Amino acid sequence: MSEENTAASQQEPPQVPLLGTLLVDTGHLNQVGEFRGVSGPYWSLRPVCGGTEWEAEPAEVRFPEPMERLRAETARCNARSAGRIL
Repeated sequence: MSEENTAASQQEPPQVPLLGTLLVDTGHLNQVGEFRGVSGPYWSLRPVCGGTEWEAEPAEVRFPEPMERLRAETARCNARSAGRIL
């Protein structure tokens, strides 16, 4: 039972994450984005390689799994080295 509670608590994002925290929006095709702030009842997320921010329901947001985090960070590094983002 304690394993269940630990696994569940690892998937739940904090009340309001720090700016730049990587999160997965399960209501937006599991897209990984950086937390940019709060907009009314929604959280603003931005694609890791830049682009238009979108609003996410906090209840539909979770921390990325290790592989999702690795893919997002690799995509960001590749975009930066190609000059697509600063």
